[in-house]
Amino acid sequence: MSIDIYHVPVLGSELIAGLAVRPGGHYLDATLGGGGHTSLILAAAPDVTIVAIDRDEQAIRFCQTRFANAPVEFWHGNFADYKSQNAKFDGIIADLGVSSAQFDTPERGFSFRHPANLDMRMNQQQSLTAEEIINHWEEVKLAEIIYKYGEERLSRRIARRIVQGRPFQTTTELAGAIASSFPPKQRNGRIHPATRTFQALRIAVNSELACLETFLHQTPQWLKPGGRIGIITFHSLEDRPVKHQLRATPSLQVLTKKPIGPCPEEVARNPRARSAKLRLAERLSS
Repeated sequence: MSIDIYHVPVLGSELIAGLAVRPGGHYLDATLGGGGHTSLILAAAPDVTIVAIDRDEQAIRFCQTRFANAPVEFWHGNFADYKSQNAKFDGIIADLGVSSAQFDTPERGFSFRHPANLDMRMNQQQSLTAEEIINHWEEVKLAEIIYKYGEERLSRRIARRIVQGRPFQTTTELAGAIASSFPPKQRNGRIHPATRTFQALRIAVNSELACLETFLHQTPQWLKPGGRIGIITFHSLEDRPVKHQLRATPSLQVLTKKPIGPCPEEVARNPRARSAKLRLAERLSS
């Protein structure tokens, strides 16, 4: 699998500039993916070292080959479970959401563009899948996660339709049932009717928001004085806690009053960058 196919890093130049990568610095890439941002950090200054985390074993294997001769230490697991072991970093980055490789590999079940099993696990060693949620959770609980994590106003109608139609075997079957919950005029809009429900399922399967909250509380203590943290989000459910927690942490100074977005040229090259937002903060000296 080529590097470009695996994952195109978003806001790369903005992140590296904001991180102020220093020679000999020690950095943490909490969401390794295809290694796009790790590669940019390595290229930004001499003699840097990186700890790279990802819960997706496929990403770890890919990057172990890509960075076989680079000073990168790999850690397979959820960034919320990582313990720094008193390591102090000059910079920490996290690029939240799903990688291009996960979206574009049909059998992972993140997308409804191709028929696939209802999986959606970022870490394929965990037991909970989207199939378990869709086919076995109660209607009220289904509606709750679709509303909370998908911000979908038709959550109750969708949950009812799912319960009436289950069991579901594939992503496309499920997407069709979700679409049928919408009035006919709303089924062919710019955004597919199943988009928000699939987002909700993915967040629930991977406990994304709970893990993010844990990560945001832990990371400031891992930074050296003057060290910086940069976090890229893709929707308001991610951006809101990042914004609030960076502001609420006494040891951090927020560097981005407003989040940094992609330039038009980047969006033209990579449409998935359209909704990306970068927020930066610096660890205070005292």
